[in-house]
Amino acid sequence: MARDMTPVLKRCRSLGLEPGYLGIDKKSNRQLTRSGRKVSEYGLQLREKQKAKFIYGVLEKPFRNNFERASKLKYGTTGENMMILLELRLDNVVFRMGFARTRKEARQIVDHKMILVNGKQVNIPSYIVSAGDKIEVKEKKKSIQRMKDILEATEGRAVPAWMESDKESLSGTVLEIPTREQIDVPVDEMLIVELYSK
Repeated sequence: MARDMTPVLKRCRSLGLEPGYLGIDKKSNRQLTRSGRKVSEYGLQLREKQKAKFIYGVLEKPFRNNFERASKLKYGTTGENMMILLELRLDNVVFRMGFARTRKEARQIVDHKMILVNGKQVNIPSYIVSAGDKIEVKEKKKSIQRMKDILEATEGRAVPAWMESDKESLSGTVLEIPTREQIDVPVDEMLIVELYSK
């Protein structure tokens, strides 16, 4: 399985991204110095794509598939649809509900068969949830030390308006499909659409 092994803070610095968007509360003291070079239009488009892939922890092929899927949807713009599809991935929803510190950890929790969707076990991180889906941690996994540590770490994290999360019972519900305004990810998706449309 392919994995991105780049140090997270270094990658955040190169993409001009706050580590907070990844659920990481570390700060980098170093400043990125670019030797006054002007970034080309292609360079800007590529950086936006890399930023989106890095935030959601998606590699090129699944990211491209997401784009293809978004372009076939009959409503909304391709860029907005793509961001909504990324946001509705099961690993991202588990992260947003506060059941994981980072999206990487959320992906691992899903992989390890700890999550139920509408009472059925799902271990596919890229599974797209729908409005009304109930997501919960398996009963026997609720009391393990790891989950207690996670809940402690994510205590102050705000849950987006399009879902509700109950930290006591380790369950939550997707109330509605989010709009682009409800997705607080600093990515200009129009540049990604332009890049793929070439």
